[in-house]
Amino acid sequence: MVPRWGLALGLSCGLRLAAAQPLNSPAAATASPALADTLLRPNRLRLLVGGSALGYGLIYTGLATAWYTGPRAPLHWFNDWPEWKQMDKAGHAWGAFHESRAAVDLLRWTGLSEKKSIWYGSFVGFVVQSPIELFDGFDPAYGASATDLAANFVGSAGVLAQQLAWHDVRIMPKVSFHLSPYARRRPNALGSNFPERLLKDYNGQTYWLCTDVGAFLKPGNRWPRWLQPAVGYGAEEIVYNDAGVNAAQGLRPYRQYYLSFDVDLRRIPTRSKFLKTSFYILSIIHLPAPALELSGRGKWSFHGLYY
Repeated sequence: MVPRWGLALGLSCGLRLAAAQPLNSPAAATASPALADTLLRPNRLRLLVGGSALGYGLIYTGLATAWYTGPRAPLHWFNDWPEWKQMDKAGHAWGAFHESRAAVDLLRWTGLSEKKSIWYGSFVGFVVQSPIELFDGFDPAYGASATDLAANFVGSAGVLAQQLAWHDVRIMPKVSFHLSPYARRRPNALGSNFPERLLKDYNGQTYWLCTDVGAFLKPGNRWPRWLQPAVGYGAEEIVYNDAGVNAAQGLRPYRQYYLSFDVDLRRIPTRSKFLKTSFYILSIIHLPAPALELSGRGKWSFHGLYY
């Protein structure tokens, strides 16, 4: 399958970089609802739509000509839910969320009304990622996955729900990565170098939900907005996607649950447009921090600095 983690990262960053200056704040976007679309900037909208369409076409043309070049089979479905401890589903939801988040903010940047920005932008992640299932559906080695489509939908719906409720994102999915020892046991599938392992080795990936606590408290509270509690999910010893093969290799895949915190870089005050854009992009990543872990084997452990 295509490494969706990398596709999602590239598309979400690409959408964000389509704008050359910081995005409008939610407060500014909702200050005058009666002026819906009267502040529309057509040049920005054309730039965004044209650049996104070009990038979208290039990516999927590249996939069709470089990745899916083998034999074809009739469209079929495959249930891959039991595989990889659902780490791939977390990656789908994470990617769709951030693609949709960037799309909503960029549509605000064009001056489109708040309502249209939210509804049009929120499902960009689902639209961007879901065609991959069509490619997989014609591949005899894989098959289209209904649970992948569901994960894409969950990611986009997470943006829609928060934007409708708060006109902002208060609960942010993030990802972190560390090099695991398991990739060396199956480098063709889990990666033979750092970029490949970053995309393919689920043992090294951890997905987080980080909460902007200060946004839920009364105005004037002293909670530092840059400090966010975080809960994480990961897995280890998943070298093969078949339980029997893992067991034959002496592997017992298990889940991991984490409690930590994160620093929201977007809350760092700066007048630099470059830094604001950089912090926006980097906000998809959970920064290294102390973490408490509960493994699926019932073992507690503490990490002084978890990556």
